[in-house]
Amino acid sequence: MSRKAKTLKVTLVRSLIDTKPVHKKNARALGLRRRGAIRIHEDSPVIRGMIAKISHLVKIEEASDG
Repeated sequence: MSRKAKTLKVTLVRSLIDTKPVHKKNARALGLRRRGAIRIHEDSPVIRGMIAKISHLVKIEEASDG
């Protein structure tokens, strides 16, 4: 039986204007270009770390298995 990896739905809720360059790079690496952008990522320590750096700019939800 294959076990599906847990996924996270990451939404950019604040603008990247006037943020630190490192935060802009983290958002870009997560695939978030503009406010309202949504990306789904597998839950891993690397992704969690990137999200932690820009936690004030994003909303995180557990993605459904649908």
